[in-house]
Amino acid sequence: MLFITSNPIPLKAALEMVGRPAGGPRLPLVPATEAEKTKVRAVLEQLGLV
Repeated sequence: MLFITSNPIPLKAALEMVGRPAGGPRLPLVPATEAEKTKVRAVLEQLGLV
């Protein structure tokens, strides 16, 4: 799941979803798209983290 896009984008999205403020990635990286967030959330749900 961490390699669906450039790291640390999915990691930061996952941290935000579990309630840990991670902030956005620094430029030139951009925040996770909605499709990427959906994939991250699905994995977190499978693991029982959200």
